[in-house]
Amino acid sequence: MNEPARAALMPLPPADRAQQVIAALADYIEQSGLKPGERLPAERELMTALAVGRSTIREVIRHFQALGVVEARKGSGTYLLRTISGATVHMPLTLDAAHLRDVLLMTLEVRRGIEVEANMVAARRRTEDDLKVIEIRLNEMERVHIAKGTSGPEDLAFHLAIYDATHNPLFRQLLEQMREAFERFWDHPFDRTDFARRSFPFHRTLFNAIAAQDPETAREETLKILAIVEEDIKEMSK
Repeated sequence: MNEPARAALMPLPPADRAQQVIAALADYIEQSGLKPGERLPAERELMTALAVGRSTIREVIRHFQALGVVEARKGSGTYLLRTISGATVHMPLTLDAAHLRDVLLMTLEVRRGIEVEANMVAARRRTEDDLKVIEIRLNEMERVHIAKGTSGPEDLAFHLAIYDATHNPLFRQLLEQMREAFERFWDHPFDRTDFARRSFPFHRTLFNAIAAQDPETAREETLKILAIVEEDIKEMSK
């Protein structure tokens, strides 16, 4: 009797350079006692010390920016925002779906759970200083939306300000990781600049609920925004 064919074992590929640099840089930050607000070594110094190219260093810096743990300041350098180490939890998010519609609906399910809770927590915990920042971001979002009909980066800044108002850093870190993994799907989906435009007015009513420290209304306004997004996904993907 012939034995069934077995899958062949193949040599393992070399370790991913970017992942190695991520681990090395996290270990360096921990071992050197670098504190939030302090500057990381310059790009060229990192290239020389780690024997990797500029593109790898920039990929790693973008990764840490997406996690919200470093900030690149033009003409000044890259600064640590939060202490990290080799044990810091990083969640690589992946999606295996053939159709954009399915990807967007799956990410929307995750967003609904996180954003509803974050906005309710922000309504309970926000300070007056938090509220000022959120309103500044909202006013800028509205200005750009009226001028251009779309406000991608400004919309993100508005939601990040709300996440900061929860005073739970995990909310912002989760949003940053989701953005890094999903932004290619949410950048003008279906090539429609009017995607989710109908949700625009509810950002102001969401702000009003947070200002009034009304978690239940914040929940309702968030669900209105996400319901419109879901409707647009289903309509525009026909």
